[in-house]
Amino acid sequence: MAQSSGCQGNSSQGSQSQKNETAGIDEALKRIGHKIVVLSGKGGVGKSTVAVNLAVSLGMAGYRVGLMDIDIHGPSVPKMLNLEGSIMQPSDRGKLIPVEFGGLKVMSIGFLLPSEAEAVIWRGPAKSSAIKQFIGEVEWGDLDYLVVDCPPGTGDEPLTVIQTLQGIDGAVVVTTPQDVALADVRKSINFCGQLNLNILGVVENMSGLACPHCGETIDVFKSGGGEAMAREMMIPFLGRVPMDPMMVTAGDNGTPHAYHNEKTVSGKAFADIVNVILGKTVTGNERKEMTVMMKIAIPVCQGVLTMHFGHCETFALLDIDPATKTITGTTNVIPPPHEPGLLPGWLAERGVNMVIAGGMGGRAQQLFTQAGIEVIVGAPSAEPESVVKDYLAGNLVTGANVCDH
Repeated sequence: MAQSSGCQGNSSQGSQSQKNETAGIDEALKRIGHKIVVLSGKGGVGKSTVAVNLAVSLGMAGYRVGLMDIDIHGPSVPKMLNLEGSIMQPSDRGKLIPVEFGGLKVMSIGFLLPSEAEAVIWRGPAKSSAIKQFIGEVEWGDLDYLVVDCPPGTGDEPLTVIQTLQGIDGAVVVTTPQDVALADVRKSINFCGQLNLNILGVVENMSGLACPHCGETIDVFKSGGGEAMAREMMIPFLGRVPMDPMMVTAGDNGTPHAYHNEKTVSGKAFADIVNVILGKTVTGNERKEMTVMMKIAIPVCQGVLTMHFGHCETFALLDIDPATKTITGTTNVIPPPHEPGLLPGWLAERGVNMVIAGGMGGRAQQLFTQAGIEVIVGAPSAEPESVVKDYLAGNLVTGANVCDH
């Protein structure tokens, strides 16, 4: 009888734990707009590179983005974002706070291991449980997009995440042009079909070599295999990304290619792919909402508005509802390397229609005006949300157009 009583107690505890897990997942998913999984049936095709640069590019476009690395045995995302050694902190609700990279919220098993060399020796149920915890026990907050980097193959990890995430927009399937990769990638496509998961399209990675001198693409491992496979299997083709030595260096250095090399052939290829994905996932109502919302950019250093917008650590991009004059969201993005005249266009691409700064030269103000962005200068050095709240309330006190650089 004692044994029976103990079994009933364990069953009750297990049932309550399962209810708590489900409630946590439901709560998290309600605050996430779009979910995209990045898959491949083959390892070594650059799937994590695509996932990282997709997430970063969405963030650069002004969206609130999370990146979840569910490769339990070989997490690459911490290295690719230079976040190795980062330690996750608990929130006041007992959940884990994601590690941030320029406003991008990141979760990986790599943040929970004592060292990079630590081996994770888990069977399927343990991996499935961990992935559910990545969703329900992490403080993702409000996200426009959650990008999930899956390990290669069609096993426990991708199966768990697809079955757990509700209303996934679709999968981005990554391949290289060679036949040996395409054979395995076809399995991923069939895997999506069996799970009724929409396929946003195929990315053909390592499609030729982008010459570092002239920029032309050389077909080293041939190209076009991924596109031909997509056509044969009647699924969308998103584009080709050539091999680029700068991309390899960026991945090893933890400096995402999309941030620092967006003008290269491969950088532009990523930008084109992201634009196609946005067209497939953003609804008409959301586009309408984006056109009427206001976005204010604040140049930030050490957490407060800096006097010179062109030499800041990050830009705080604050979404404003003009009807209620309230802040609806904040995203921190890392600006590109400083070049005269670059920032007006860069911020305009991210939907910014106002900049509040401490100081700015007359020529720069003209360029912002030409880009359709209003400029307010002489703002005090304070936290971005405080500055914007004062502006919305009509209480922002501005002084001289000064510059600290």
